[in-house]
Amino acid sequence: MLRELTIPTILLMIPPMETPSPLTPVPAPLPFGPKGPRGVVLVELKRSCRLTAKELAARLGISLNAVRHHLKELEAEGLVNYERRHRGVGAPAFAYRLSSAGEALFPRRYEATLTELLNHVVEREGRASAVAVLEARYHNLTRRVQSELAGATPPERMAAVARLLSEEGYMAEGTATSGTGTLIEHNCAIQAVAERFPEICAAEAKFLATVLRADIDRHEHILSGCSACEYRVRFSATEAEVPADESHREPQLRESV
Repeated sequence: MLRELTIPTILLMIPPMETPSPLTPVPAPLPFGPKGPRGVVLVELKRSCRLTAKELAARLGISLNAVRHHLKELEAEGLVNYERRHRGVGAPAFAYRLSSAGEALFPRRYEATLTELLNHVVEREGRASAVAVLEARYHNLTRRVQSELAGATPPERMAAVARLLSEEGYMAEGTATSGTGTLIEHNCAIQAVAERFPEICAAEAKFLATVLRADIDRHEHILSGCSACEYRVRFSATEAEVPADESHREPQLRESV
């Protein structure tokens, strides 16, 4: 049953948030979720963390009874759980969220294999060598993306980076003007690796700051218990192209979680 519900990466290329610029589209939304409405419910819960049946019905445009039916099935399969949400007078509402089994349906980019290989590197050469492997990957990616985004505007850079991250399974969406922006990763494709080697989060932040040519503030962090990693972006005042060796600079990263 769980195999039927495994969510392909392509279905996580979600629509962009509302943005003041028409130049910031992230990959086009797909109208249908994996294996019908239940898959749509799972994707929406992944994007929003906790939602009531009424909130889901409003977002998905289907009846409240239909949503309750799907939630009941998903709960029976152990893919969602709920908590009571008290809102003043009246009966409490039930806020639903993905269970650990539900989270596991979303992409984990070669997570088990990568963790095993990195642990092997740690055993043979030490932790610093394993961290260097992770940082080298982002360094190489930085050089490639910088070349592809030469001359791009801030909204175009944001759209390209969000698209790249979505293709990697991060369920990214971004919005930007010429001065500021927001980038959200709703899924961590290598969460187990990040938990073992949190240095990869710093490498990601450095990558984002360099290719976006911006200062970033990590407002939410999955490893801190948040439902997503959210970056607030402040683009450089100058639009001059950044030299390749700028990939070595330390980004202006602030933690708000």
